[in-house]
Amino acid sequence: MRRMIPAGPAVAGSSVTGSTVTGWKAVVRAVVLGLSTGLLLLVAGLAVVLIVVPKATGSTPLTVLTQSMDPTLPPGTLLVVRPTPVEDIRIGDVVTYQITSGQPAVISHRVVSVASSSDGSRTFTLKGDNNALADPAPVTAAQVRGVVWYSLPDVGLVNQLVNGSRSWLIPAIAGVLLAYGAVMVTIGIVSAARRRRRRRRRGAVAGRPHGRRSSVAHRATLG
Repeated sequence: MRRMIPAGPAVAGSSVTGSTVTGWKAVVRAVVLGLSTGLLLLVAGLAVVLIVVPKATGSTPLTVLTQSMDPTLPPGTLLVVRPTPVEDIRIGDVVTYQITSGQPAVISHRVVSVASSSDGSRTFTLKGDNNALADPAPVTAAQVRGVVWYSLPDVGLVNQLVNGSRSWLIPAIAGVLLAYGAVMVTIGIVSAARRRRRRRRRGAVAGRPHGRRSSVAHRATLG
């Protein structure tokens, strides 16, 4: 009677190869998911810092463009300037003021002295940390835009893009996020369909050897 040897090793090798491929796919999927999640969190964090918080508090995001406040506030630093009553401004505060009252150009320097007149009005002498001399003219209350609330190094360049060109940037970001969501949903659907197909194939392969073994046993009995 002829002895039949099942093709076990080939099946085992195929299974190992399949698991290796699946393992690599899982690693790549995890890396992509981690990077995309990090990117989304970064975009969300920048949106909060540059748009949400300033809007909610009536503050103004500004970007340092010169070296007059080095090394404390180097160029490219984001400043969030919050409106502050002039009576609350103290020596040492970094104040943003209009160079000419009513004009948009502003400077952010540190208060080095405060003067009060007989009528109760206050004026401020300001100086850049990196400047040898104080600013040439005292700053009046009408020129003051506010006090620097917080600052973030190197984020000012992003602020220039967001607040300088918001008309096109915000729709672009929204479009990117929508496209990302659509891609992730598509990937999820395709992955689920592939998993279902693999399960069906494994079920079909698992059923075949049982049928062959029954047939062989039946023939052996007859023999």
